[in-house]
Amino acid sequence: MDSNALLYSLDLTAGNGITLSSEHKAALQTSLVILKRNYKFKRVLFWGKILGIKGDYFIAQGVAEDEMSDKKTLYSFNCMDWQLLPPATEEMLAEVSKAAKGRFVGDPSHEYEHAETLRREEEDEAVEEEVTVKVSEEKRLAATVFTIDTEVSVVPRGAYIKTPHGTVQNNRSFEGLSVTEASKLRNYLHFTEPKNLKKKSLLEMADLNPCIDFLDPLSEDIPKGSWSLQMERGGSVCVIRSLLWLGLTFFHVPMSPQHGYVYMGDGLKNLDLPFML
Repeated sequence: MDSNALLYSLDLTAGNGITLSSEHKAALQTSLVILKRNYKFKRVLFWGKILGIKGDYFIAQGVAEDEMSDKKTLYSFNCMDWQLLPPATEEMLAEVSKAAKGRFVGDPSHEYEHAETLRREEEDEAVEEEVTVKVSEEKRLAATVFTIDTEVSVVPRGAYIKTPHGTVQNNRSFEGLSVTEASKLRNYLHFTEPKNLKKKSLLEMADLNPCIDFLDPLSEDIPKGSWSLQMERGGSVCVIRSLLWLGLTFFHVPMSPQHGYVYMGDGLKNLDLPFML
């Protein structure tokens, strides 16, 4: 969610009961402005909070020219002092998926260990060798934020446009979905590289506008039922919650450009979802 409307946005997503203290809200309002100036970001977003055993990670993201891919992620323990997270790589994601289990500790230097047995051929014999994989919690944090953004980041249809140069930018003429459109899941899109769009036939693509329909809609997600959409406050605000990553909450005020999402949870994926539906 945009740091310029932080208090307003947090109020609209507080229906799940998890929010920030007054001290943290006040600190964020000051520090995010300084963060934007020091790093020369175009925009700064408050991404959310990942709960740890010893301490909680507050996450912010700085956006440059391309709103979708040109982002830097930072974390803080006190909402004042920010540290850059390393970019998530495929190698890092693989290491984290093997070694990092259980809740976050709240210490970036904490190391998770995982022992695995490798088989290799040596002089016509299969030799087994035990290798210990170590992953720091800082890498796990970077991988978790990247994965949540990839799987459940949400924007309304039309809020962003793809320019002829291929960059994704904020649509300044977006005035919000109508109340009727806002109540339908197909009008909300994943804000990440599309997967299903490339598989569609020419007939299915005929009715799509390439400027705004360059992302995958939430309605095509598998399994069906992994999103909860509700019109709250007398129908004046649409709130969507992810059941795959519990704690991810998105809001959109119909007939206005106001929208955003925040994650406040333990950073663990709900792997039981297929059995709950």
